[in-house]
Amino acid sequence: MSRPYAEVIGDPIAQSKSPAIHGFWLDKLGIEADYRATRVTQDEVGAYLVERQADPDWRGCNVTMPLKQAVQAHLHSVEEPAASIGAVNTIYRSPDGRLLGTNTDAAGFLEPLTQELQGAHLFRMARILGAGGAARAIAHALAERNFTLVIAARRTEQASALAAQLARSEQHHVVSLDHFAGATDFAFDDRQGMLDLVVNASPLGMRGKPALQFDWSHAPPGAIAYDIVTDPLDTPFLQGARDAGHETVDGLAMLIGQAAEAFRRFYGASPPRQHDGELRAMLTS
Repeated sequence: MSRPYAEVIGDPIAQSKSPAIHGFWLDKLGIEADYRATRVTQDEVGAYLVERQADPDWRGCNVTMPLKQAVQAHLHSVEEPAASIGAVNTIYRSPDGRLLGTNTDAAGFLEPLTQELQGAHLFRMARILGAGGAARAIAHALAERNFTLVIAARRTEQASALAAQLARSEQHHVVSLDHFAGATDFAFDDRQGMLDLVVNASPLGMRGKPALQFDWSHAPPGAIAYDIVTDPLDTPFLQGARDAGHETVDGLAMLIGQAAEAFRRFYGASPPRQHDGELRAMLTS
């Protein structure tokens, strides 16, 4: 007898921790369903979605690099905030069978920053390294929460296009990723009452990818370092941040947060977040 299933698609996909996360929650809740990982290239995504839409057991999929923008042309509708972000990370089936796209990356990214964001600040600034699908979600989420952004990318035209689409676009800045590679003697002003983030929203530092070159002299005192890479979990970027005295947030925080939003859509149940400690221990063992 067949079982309902969801999956994560991307290229590469073998490193994904999503099957372990969703499988953990399914087991805890006693739900008879599966969650898989399927390699899908940009050239294959259209045929893949046609095939899956015809499968009555398929509940939807998470979408990872490099497909978050490519999938949109093959969907019946793209919901907010995905439409504004310009990137889809979750596809699910509507009651009448249509394929709908949404984005849970923004909510997942913000989840571990909840306490900090509840505070009142004189100024909020984030340095975002990258301008791809995940970076788009992060930039939109932070711009809407009154952050001034510095978006750094190898392709500055891509970063400029992203900055132009954000709330308060005239307040954001674009630089080449190389700008942060070497040391600076810039003297930061008093950061009391400020909230500063440095976010690696690129695949740099992922296993099999080049390392991210970031010199921590570019980070204001007290800045929080956040790396969305999950393989390896403790990246050189985060190690360098700790060595420089910064608080860090690893990629599991965002991954678990965005997965929780997708899980509800796939399986019609809320994930048992009271077991997050056990889940994190399993994923890092």
